[in-house]
Amino acid sequence: MARIAGVDIPRNKRLDVALQYVHGLGKTVVKKMLADLKIDPALKSDHLDEVSASRIRDYFDEKGIAVEGDLRRNVGLNIKRLIDLQSYRGIRHRKGLPVRGQRTRSNSRTRKGPRKTVAGKASVKSLK
Repeated sequence: MARIAGVDIPRNKRLDVALQYVHGLGKTVVKKMLADLKIDPALKSDHLDEVSASRIRDYFDEKGIAVEGDLRRNVGLNIKRLIDLQSYRGIRHRKGLPVRGQRTRSNSRTRKGPRKTVAGKASVKSLK
C-alpha cells in the first residue's frame, strides 16, 4: 500500500481514482500530474512502485501544490482571518450560517443544525 502525503491510498483501485483520496487532489489535478509524470492512470494502486510514488511526492513540492495538512491549515487560517476582520463572511462563519449568500428561511439545515422550536403565538381559535 503506497503512502502519499501522509495518506494510505486505497488498494486495488485505478491510480487516477486512488490519488483523489488525498485532500486537495481532484480529478483535473490528478489527470495533469499523471500526464506530466508519464504514469499510466489505469495502473492499479497495488502495482505502484516506490520510485513512482516518490516522483508523485516530489511533484507536489516542485509545483507548490498544497495537500492534506498544509491545505487544511491554510483554509483554517483564511477563515480565522475573516473572523478576526469581522467581515460579513467572518461573522457568518462565527454564527454557523451559510457564507455564500444562500437563503436561510427554508433551507440551510446542515449549517444551522436541527430545528429549535420557538413557542409561537396562541391561535385565535384557542382563545375563544
